Amino acid sequence: MCKGLAGVAALPATCLKSAKDMKHRLGFLLQKTEPCDQVSCSKKDKAAQSQKLSQEEVKKWSQGLENLITHESGLSAFKAFLQSEYSEENIEFWIACEDYKKIKSAAKLTSKARKIYDDFISVHATKEVNLDSYTREETSQNLLEPTTSCFDTAQHKIFILMEKDSYRRFLKSRFYLDLVLPTETRCGANQKKFKAYSLDHTQQIPQCA
Repeated sequence: MCKGLAGVAALPATCLKSAKDMKHRLGFLLQKTEPCDQVSCSKKDKAAQSQKLSQEEVKKWSQGLENLITHESGLSAFKAFLQSEYSEENIEFWIACEDYKKIKSAAKLTSKARKIYDDFISVHATKEVNLDSYTREETSQNLLEPTTSCFDTAQHKIFILMEKDSYRRFLKSRFYLDLVLPTETRCGANQKKFKAYSLDHTQQIPQCA
């Protein structure tokens, strides 16, 4: 996992591949990730009527982190965003806890609980999440007699952390804005930028006598 890197421009291409691939797969849902020009913006897309993901659904993602990550496509978009920031361990831990709570077998609870702890909570974990020492110790004690609720406190702490931090950045990112903004709005904004750019550079062209 790539962490602590200053800027995207300086990052290895392989570090961004997974997030870019996931964002590309999300694009078809609203068919908005492709750049548009004046002609394409004026065309009516017949396939839009049968889109699997509606604008209403996407807008609900901004009403709370729970709305986002309990929606299949919303979770995929959020994961892609976190991968682009190299902080996907938080959402991976949250998902692991959700899957863990669905386990029915007591034997499987023990082995799965240990794996989650080793992967995300142990100080030697490769994908260690940011938990305070009290929560870490409480979770460690819970593993002595694993139940489906033994990670509840830790999971809630990570949910709050994502809600206050990465979720807010996600709502301002292209991973969300490319899906929620109407195509016409984005095209209009691009056209305004192009027009302003053209005017600024026209003024710099020397005039011949």
